[in-house]
Amino acid sequence: MNRENENKIRAARKDEHIKLFMKSISAKDNGFKDIVLQNNALPETDFDNINTELVFLNKIIGMPVMINAVTGGTDYTYDINKQLAQLSMTYNIPMAVGSQTIALHDLSKQEGFKIVREINKSGIVIANISANSSYESVCEAVEMISADAIQLHLNTAQEICMCEGDRSFKGILSNIKNIVHISKVPVIVKEVGFGISYETAKKLHNVGVKYIDTGGKGGTNFVAIEDFRNKDLDYSFLKHWGIPTALSLIECKHASRDLHIICSGGITKAEEIVKAITMGAAITGISGLILRELLENGYDGAKACIEKLQYEMKVFMLLLGVDEIEKLSKTNYLLKGELLQIYKQKFI
Repeated sequence: MNRENENKIRAARKDEHIKLFMKSISAKDNGFKDIVLQNNALPETDFDNINTELVFLNKIIGMPVMINAVTGGTDYTYDINKQLAQLSMTYNIPMAVGSQTIALHDLSKQEGFKIVREINKSGIVIANISANSSYESVCEAVEMISADAIQLHLNTAQEICMCEGDRSFKGILSNIKNIVHISKVPVIVKEVGFGISYETAKKLHNVGVKYIDTGGKGGTNFVAIEDFRNKDLDYSFLKHWGIPTALSLIECKHASRDLHIICSGGITKAEEIVKAITMGAAITGISGLILRELLENGYDGAKACIEKLQYEMKVFMLLLGVDEIEKLSKTNYLLKGELLQIYKQKFI
């Protein structure tokens, strides 16, 4: 297949992913139902004094939420990224673009990514490319949007379900190691919806990775989306595959306390954000919730969604007796149900 045809397929796939996402149902259970927070009847703080700001990637951000990798590279997704960038600037939260591979092979596709930095000039913008990419491609992706960091995404389960997907996954860890050791910006290794285990996080930490995005099971199910696109084979037997987000967070934290964890995977509620930070995540990543609000209810609907999350976070912080995000990680939480049983089997 020649390069021009490959780019056409990538562009069509990006638009199709968005349309299928809007019709899809999430994997639902991200594991946070088995995390228990306890009421503090003596909070000793005032609601108006609660501050959701924190430092991430050496910049102050407005709350522990990032607009996680969605899309880019086509006319349709240009407008989406433009509005997401406006949201990230308005609320001073990080934004990661979708995979930039298409723009590395076709310069005409770069504007859909560059618009993010053009709008959000001083905020945190994160590049995105396959973990199987060359260091030269990593540098191009970072330079394209003057990125503060780069996500190297792992998506084996998604690729295997694509009729045009990759089938070669050998040597990715050594490639990540090489990129981490010479990259001029922080490297975030990210799953796209199937979670990162203790064993994988340990391997990543051992080769120098300091940032992991869990991308756990519970949000957009790319197996289901790719299975719908693939007319030749039926991959429905994988529809329940993956590590729930809350469990992936626990496993990554056990791998090393030095890891900075971005907890993502079906997070849609302020309670889940608070639970994730309490469990040790640095910040959380949200894509599906904000994208759906944007496409269904417009820019104002997406703004209202983010403001609701921030307000409800502050309510939970009051009820836990903390007035700063950093104090959440010192707050106790309990495990129950299936998550507790798995934890006992693996770590006790």
